[in-house]
Amino acid sequence: MKLKAIVVRIIRQFIRDKRSLALMIVAPLLILTLTWLVLDQESYQPKLAVEGAPAPLKAAVQDSMLEIVEVEDPGQALADSEIDALLEADGQYIHVTIDNSKPNQAEAVKMGLQEALASRSDRQVPDISVEFLYEDNAETTFDYTGPVLIGFFAFFFVFLVGGISFLRERSQGTLERLFATPLKGWEIILGYISGFGLFAVIQSFIVALYAVYVLGVPLNGSLWLVILVTMLLSLSALTLGILLSSFARNEFQLMQFIPLVIVPQAFFSGMFNLDNAADWVAYLEYCMPISYGADALKEIMIKGNGLADIQVDLYVVLGFSLLCYLLNLGTLKAYRK
Repeated sequence: MKLKAIVVRIIRQFIRDKRSLALMIVAPLLILTLTWLVLDQESYQPKLAVEGAPAPLKAAVQDSMLEIVEVEDPGQALADSEIDALLEADGQYIHVTIDNSKPNQAEAVKMGLQEALASRSDRQVPDISVEFLYEDNAETTFDYTGPVLIGFFAFFFVFLVGGISFLRERSQGTLERLFATPLKGWEIILGYISGFGLFAVIQSFIVALYAVYVLGVPLNGSLWLVILVTMLLSLSALTLGILLSSFARNEFQLMQFIPLVIVPQAFFSGMFNLDNAADWVAYLEYCMPISYGADALKEIMIKGNGLADIQVDLYVVLGFSLLCYLLNLGTLKAYRK
């Protein structure tokens, strides 16, 4: 009978807690669906621009696992990662430039070129030179995903710590006592963001330095830009964590937001190739702040680009933080009433 009483109590508790009950059903289905959308794709076909190639060579490349695309400026398209390689032919001399910022695509380009040259009908053996676009390239999978992981882990842990800390401020009555002071709502939110943000800045320094100088993640650009991007990502995670903590009564309920908010960020952070995904799936990436931060980190660390090349990403991440800040003001006003 005692065992039955415990079982009945747990069942009633779950039935009353509609959020936990819905999470147990909806979250696995959501994550499973996202996994299917991201991984259920056809094999990626590398894109290649060709200049000056004879007809037999061009036909052989077209019949291989490579896709020939027409672009106005092949050099710029290669730098912008719109294509994976550029093949330039001059008689029997062939020069190939490969975008090696994505190791899997670079390896696929080399395999495709080997297949195309081996199947040439004219049987002529050309002189081939291969050049990689970036000297300090990502040689391993971790080298390529390292910049993404820097941004993702900074985002995740700041979201978790910031959300729980602000939730405790509410549950312990500290926030109510602040309402009795002359402080305005925007000052309260800004104060919390500044206080928590100090530790986010410290975390950004430590994570970036450790990844570069201890783990050896390639760094072709400015370390200060890496820290700046990581700090902005942490700021967006902090404002989002504070916002979602307003809809939770305890730490357990806040943790329930992780599979709904954080896991999708991982799927669309750039760790998975979405080139062959449906267009509407790729559009989901535009709603994820981590995708912009991770893209900026890859531009800096792998490609060696500067501030001008990542300013759009920075504006979007900053805009997301501002949006969450304004929403925080609205939820704080409602909570105050």
